[in-house]
Amino acid sequence: MPRPAGDSPQTVDVLRQLVVESETWSYGYDLSRTTGLKSGTLYPILMRLTNRGWLEARWAEPAGAGRPPRHLYRLTAEGRMAAARLTATRTARASRRLRPISQAAPS
Repeated sequence: MPRPAGDSPQTVDVLRQLVVESETWSYGYDLSRTTGLKSGTLYPILMRLTNRGWLEARWAEPAGAGRPPRHLYRLTAEGRMAAARLTATRTARASRRLRPISQAAPS
């Protein structure tokens, strides 16, 4: 059974980056650089998030002659809510895994 679009840490990283730039459109290449994800990981995530309605995608006109058009991505309102929920869930899970030093087992 496939995982939902929001399960992987890589997906959460993409959503976090898109939240940072939530009012602007982002190129996939820029998202790859800022998240450190390779295109084979990033673009399937972007497609799943777009299909789920969390991202808007559009084509940008080529920057110059002989340049191909590029896709731009931006979070939808639903995507912003999902990103906030997933980020909060991941943060809560991480904090539960951490124990205060006073409760750590003696060495």
